[in-house]
Amino acid sequence: MRDTRESRLLLVLLVSIAFALITMDIRGGDNSPLNGPREATAAFFGPVENGVASAVDPVGNAIAAVRESGGRHDRISELERENAELRQQLGSDAHRDSRIQQLDDLLQTAGAGQYGIVGAQVIAIGATQGFSWTVTIDAGSRDGIARDMTVLNGDGLVGRVTTVGPSTSTVLLANDPGFTVGTRLEGGDELGFATGRGDNALDVQLLNQAAQVKKGDRLVTFGSAEDKPFVPGVPVGEVINVDRTAGDLTRTVQVRPYVAFTRLDLVGVVVEPPRENPRDTVLPPRPEDEKKSADDESDKKTDQGDGSGAGDEGEDGTEDGTEDGGVQNRTTPGESPGPGDSNARREQDADQDDDPATRN
Repeated sequence: MRDTRESRLLLVLLVSIAFALITMDIRGGDNSPLNGPREATAAFFGPVENGVASAVDPVGNAIAAVRESGGRHDRISELERENAELRQQLGSDAHRDSRIQQLDDLLQTAGAGQYGIVGAQVIAIGATQGFSWTVTIDAGSRDGIARDMTVLNGDGLVGRVTTVGPSTSTVLLANDPGFTVGTRLEGGDELGFATGRGDNALDVQLLNQAAQVKKGDRLVTFGSAEDKPFVPGVPVGEVINVDRTAGDLTRTVQVRPYVAFTRLDLVGVVVEPPRENPRDTVLPPRPEDEKKSADDESDKKTDQGDGSGAGDEGEDGTEDGTEDGGVQNRTTPGESPGPGDSNARREQDADQDDDPATRN
């Protein structure tokens, strides 16, 4: 539309009418005369607005998703971080429980053998000083550690100390091919030498070629002069195979060590040897012995329960016998007197015959 005088007058007129309607609506408040027309307009244009909104919603949602993608990414990162923290917490709890169990087993082993130990943690594993199977522990000369001390854990013999620093020490593990320790068979005095093979087994050469040994027999350390490098009585392992080769001066057996050398964590270094040889007392109880002990304890409790019941029955029987005896000594009118009553009657008749008043 061209800019003419009539168009300008029309624009001024429309603006004046709009201001007048706005003034009337504000002054009217809740009773505004424009409420009716407003409601009619809303009823007419409402469906149109809904249709237009439905048509443009995908576009609006896409724009909102792009605008909020940064916040959602931050939320996902937060959830991932919380998940990682929970996993770390669960792992820490399991590790803590494992360490508590290791420490408890270590203290029980040391207590059974009367070994004075210094606790330590394995902080490194690998070849050092030319040894192929070694670990480094976080205890050294400042903690009283010296060379050629026995190292053990809750399961048995771990190795011996070879190098000592101020705060760390190197331990040669018992499964190293260069490791040798004197052993003794459980329940006897058959001696031998155990040597590492670099795996999860030890070779033991028994000095007596005719030694009676079988699968399942257990070995402990024999001990060294002045208890270095080995104290006596430390569990070594269990026989898993017996070499039947004849003609040799010694007899060789394969032994499965009690210690898992690839899963070492807490260990103890023996700084004070036992006053007496513990011999086989440090060995763990056999499963069959534990079962037998449990069965014996159960039988003992059962026997005690049966004895208590028999005592109760005997006590009841005594009370019943006393009551029965009382009943037998009593008679009721109309009953025949018992032998005791007849004797009493005869004595009474004899007394009456001796009484002069009665004779008269």
